[in-house]
Amino acid sequence: MAQQKESKAEPLEKQLWKAADKLRKNIDAAEYKHIVLGLIFLKYISDSFEQHFAKLKAGEGEYTGADPEDKDEYAAENVFFVPQQARWSYLQSNARQPEIGKMVDAAMDAIEAENASLKGVLPKVFARDNLDPASLGQLIDLVGNIALGDAKSRSADVLGHVFEYFLGEFALAEGKQGGQFYTPRSVVELLVEMLEPYQGRVFDPCCGSGGMFVQSEKFVADHQGRVNDISIYGQESNQTTWRLAKMNLAIRGIEASQVKWNNEGSFLNDAHKDVKADYIIANPPFNVSDWSGELLRTDGRWQYGVPPAGNANFAWLQHFIYHLSPTGQAGVVLAKGALTSKTSGEGEIRKALIEQGNVIDCIVNLPAKLFLNTQIPAALWFMSRNRTNGKFRNRSSEILFIDARNLGHLINRRTKELSHEDIKQITDTYHNWRNPNGAYQDIAGFCASVSLERVKELDYVLTPGRYVGLPDDEDDFNFAERFNTLKAEFEAQLVEEEKLNKAIAENLARVKL
Repeated sequence: MAQQKESKAEPLEKQLWKAADKLRKNIDAAEYKHIVLGLIFLKYISDSFEQHFAKLKAGEGEYTGADPEDKDEYAAENVFFVPQQARWSYLQSNARQPEIGKMVDAAMDAIEAENASLKGVLPKVFARDNLDPASLGQLIDLVGNIALGDAKSRSADVLGHVFEYFLGEFALAEGKQGGQFYTPRSVVELLVEMLEPYQGRVFDPCCGSGGMFVQSEKFVADHQGRVNDISIYGQESNQTTWRLAKMNLAIRGIEASQVKWNNEGSFLNDAHKDVKADYIIANPPFNVSDWSGELLRTDGRWQYGVPPAGNANFAWLQHFIYHLSPTGQAGVVLAKGALTSKTSGEGEIRKALIEQGNVIDCIVNLPAKLFLNTQIPAALWFMSRNRTNGKFRNRSSEILFIDARNLGHLINRRTKELSHEDIKQITDTYHNWRNPNGAYQDIAGFCASVSLERVKELDYVLTPGRYVGLPDDEDDFNFAERFNTLKAEFEAQLVEEEKLNKAIAENLARVKL
């Protein structure tokens, strides 16, 4: 009985994930995600269509005399038109048919044919041999139980939440490869809460599955703002990931016509050359060596120095700055090495960003194990094109450093996340520091507002730990004692290893005899 109660209390998205994962069987997570997320998307657009269809069929008020099968009636309400053979009710009624896989693929083709913005976006993977029709039928029934109810807003919210949750779970299931399309929710939330993108153009030139945009819109909605005051621009070089982004945004009702794909990527083929963004929120891939740097030595984006051909970190930073409006702000994730590296002129570029550009506002050192695709330590860079005036105080002679390495908690053996309290602690610190009437103060071991002169003294190294010092309770840390303890532990491990090797050798000798 206790187990039953516990199951009922479990959130809907977790119950659905467990059930869907059981049906995966021998299908790789990277392939299975397109099957499940494709069905969730199909359920969403069908729910939206059916609701509007019912209004048109009733023919009351402004819908008097309307034809419920007229595609234009749906376009006027920003609702996707779903042909008869692609509607969820039709597919669910045929879920136990042996040809259901072909029927779902045909449904995806039919929807794309009727909705230009979805052309080339939807997955057609349901008739493959490794997905047996019985499992697909069960999956359709499972997804069919999501967001029961007749309110489109409720349906979109629940389905959107499930879609986002499943993206995260698939990223966990895929491990290193999965992290390429998904930035952990808590990191996205921190970036957005720090920047507060209430109004203007939001740009992500390496947008993955679109999480930065979803969180930006959610931020505005949560703060009683007007979601339509934000317009989004994005680019993605992986077509499969771009498709996920388009579905993720569509299921949230977010206009995504300016989220572009090309396989050359943002450096070689910038899809938004003329865009000057109010906010850039991005998580570019760390330390990319094959970014075609040799072909771009004379590119106009390199205002602060030519980035090394063997590492794209400082190319990304300058690409972001190039796309900022005169009052624009950016919050981006980079490998921690970019805070200290002097390889191939990187130190000189960092110096120019600080002195010549004066664009670096705040650096946040992140905890380990937040990212699924890498164990490389990471940091957040917050940059602003105008640090002297506007709605914030003049911070042009200082940089805020926050060391958040001790925050976060484990959600499994390999992965951490930041709690809402962690995020609030970091964002409150930043906002109190930059706001005219903020009650900011340095906290030993956590945060420090540092003059550019001091940064210059430390040779333009931007590691927060260099500036925030030790917290009060670590000031009397006994290094000698800790060294002796670690030495003793190491020696004990060597003894155990020697015993183990001896035992293995003796066993091998017996086998030979």
